[in-house]
Amino acid sequence: MLIALLADVHANREALEACLEHAREAGAERLVFLGDLVGYGADPEWVVETVMAEVARGAVAVRGNHDDAVRKGPGGMNGMAAAAIDWTRERLSPEAAGFLARLPLDWEEEGRLYVHADASDPEAWHYVTDADAALASLNATDAWATFCGHTHVPRLFGITAAVKLTGFRPVPGVAVPLLRARKWVAVLGAVGQPRDGDPSACYGMLDTERSELTWHRVPYDAAAAAEKIREAGLPEVLALRLLRGA
Repeated sequence: MLIALLADVHANREALEACLEHAREAGAERLVFLGDLVGYGADPEWVVETVMAEVARGAVAVRGNHDDAVRKGPGGMNGMAAAAIDWTRERLSPEAAGFLARLPLDWEEEGRLYVHADASDPEAWHYVTDADAALASLNATDAWATFCGHTHVPRLFGITAAVKLTGFRPVPGVAVPLLRARKWVAVLGAVGQPRDGDPSACYGMLDTERSELTWHRVPYDAAAAAEKIREAGLPEVLALRLLRGA
């Protein structure tokens, strides 16, 4: 089975449309959304409605910290993120807000764990950015592979039976074998707000039969998404980030 893994859409309609089209053309048979459907971008209602429809057809979605903030408020967020959440809360329908509130923090199936952030404490929203954080996440679960987002930067960490941890940045379009003799944490990057210097949208495709994961970069109309952010009166830096990929 081919599973498309999409993290950190952040209300970016143009990026999500491009990634869904790319995934379907590549033969994706299942969709998994790894949290943060909203925040930062200007199309929260469209994105949530789109994911709601996909979940009704069998997709999986988990809750991210920005999704959580729709219900709880933006306490603890920086000013830019808080402003985007306050704007978003005023524009989501009750149905969309309720959908976000009901999303699970994680989802496990067939040895795969889907979560937005660190698996050791999903609701604390810790980032998996280095070996120590990856090890904490790996030790918290028996899952063969954990798939997460939150950092907006694609990474892969693996641990052997001898507890030797390896980590590297994946190359777009190059399949990485996820050997069953190891445990893995894959950070999928961001569909809607990449921060690794490449403004193209990022998502992953897992081939469960081959046990291979491929990160894909998908060009999209970032200028149009950025202009929507400006028209909405959201912080200018949110528009610039889409154009810079950082």
